[in-house]
Amino acid sequence: MMKQIIAAMVMAAMVLFTNHTLASSNAQEVTKVAATEASSKVPLNQASVEQLVAVPGLGRVKAQAIVEHIGEHGPITSEAELTKVKGIGDKLAARVAQYVSFD
Repeated sequence: MMKQIIAAMVMAAMVLFTNHTLASSNAQEVTKVAATEASSKVPLNQASVEQLVAVPGLGRVKAQAIVEHIGEHGPITSEAELTKVKGIGDKLAARVAQYVSFD
């Protein structure tokens, strides 16, 4: 299960990088591929820092802040609760919520 999650995250990161790189050409086709292959979401409350770093918009510092927040306050169950993590506002929470599950 963990290997599948990591493989899906790596694939999603590669697709998103390709999407960004090729945005000027074939933008619609690349976006469709990215949406299809990135359909596996990272389980936010069980994810490691390394797994969260692969989520678009999260760097190591914010990923670490999420893991620490969960350790101190318990599971994050919604996009709104994600904004309670230091350094994560409404816009970033909305972006991250596309790639994570709050199970």
